[in-house]
Amino acid sequence: MSLPEALGRAAALVQGRLDAALHPHADEPVVHAMRYAVAGGKRLRGFLVLESAALFGVTPDRAVSAAAAVESLHAYSLVHDDMPCMDDDDLRRGQPTVHMKWDEATAVLAGDALQTLAFELLTDPALGTGDTRIALVRGLALASGAQGMVLGQALDIAAETAAAPLTLDQITRLQAGKTGALIRWSAEAGAVIAGADPAPLRAYATALGLAFQIADDILDVTGDATKAGKRLQKDAAAGKATFVSLLGLEAAQARAKSLVDEAESHLAPYGPRAQTLIDAARFVIARES
Repeated sequence: MSLPEALGRAAALVQGRLDAALHPHADEPVVHAMRYAVAGGKRLRGFLVLESAALFGVTPDRAVSAAAAVESLHAYSLVHDDMPCMDDDDLRRGQPTVHMKWDEATAVLAGDALQTLAFELLTDPALGTGDTRIALVRGLALASGAQGMVLGQALDIAAETAAAPLTLDQITRLQAGKTGALIRWSAEAGAVIAGADPAPLRAYATALGLAFQIADDILDVTGDATKAGKRLQKDAAAGKATFVSLLGLEAAQARAKSLVDEAESHLAPYGPRAQTLIDAARFVIARES
């Protein structure tokens, strides 16, 4: 299966699981906002869950709730990240952001509900024993909270008013939380479900997550806003340090390529079965959105 086909299959499976989870909810604006927020996107994190699970013979129907969980949590983070108190964006995936389409209160509540939905999805018995599900819940909590994604976002906000731009080490730490933590959880999830050693996938995802963020910084400078589906060059306008501003464009591109090579090397234990994950790493630095 080609990478576009695998991404498309993963996206359809995740959307179907999210639709099923939201179907019983009341017909209220906050629920409409939740459905709106989880529609579309690359579904890279959900894809990583399903593909990492496949390495160990875990079928998509067993792993899809974990894939939907991380996409629900990622969607919550985007809803809140777009709000005026955070990044103040009015466009996401080429559409008005949730607080623009509804209002700020609805956006806050929709994000809150998507976060809790993520952990509800991880209680699905199909994911395995109680211990397995607890491990998935604990891992996602750590990846998304004040030791992971939330910490990264807090550091990013603090950087906007810092006396001096962040150093390369500081940006790397920031992005390891803001972007990398959920990517690491996603790639490890399949091994957790299978009861296997997650270490090679953790190393793969650590390199992949940093390459992803460097590629985002490159897109912010060189990308097409229409293809990206969001405003570009925000960081430069705000005077924020990025991988591109610190390394230069060519060096940032070379660093991203080096990280992809490193990510691929960590998949060697899985042989040809990991080819789709290798293709995903290459896609991360070749994408236009």
